[in-house]
Amino acid sequence: MTPAEILALPMQVNDADAATIREYLVKLLAEVWEWGEEFNGKRPFGNSDWEDELFLALVNAGAIQGGPDKYGDLDCDGYAGRAAIATAIKELGAVK
Repeated sequence: MTPAEILALPMQVNDADAATIREYLVKLLAEVWEWGEEFNGKRPFGNSDWEDELFLALVNAGAIQGGPDKYGDLDCDGYAGRAAIATAIKELGAVK
């Protein structure tokens, strides 16, 4: 999956109220900018599972392996998820 395709992936219901991964990442950056030194990287949108919101979109699209564990929580390849989001972030900054 290309970085542009990752950015266009739809998001499930999420704390940032973002429709796509692109929108989620832009809202995350806006939070960093708005809060500056007071930015809470552990809970940028109020909950500590914010990375899982991105990973779930990747799992749902088949971009990374994963699914619910026996407790219903997301169990996925976090390394692959972080790598996919890192490439998408680089795409956000690419000059066309």
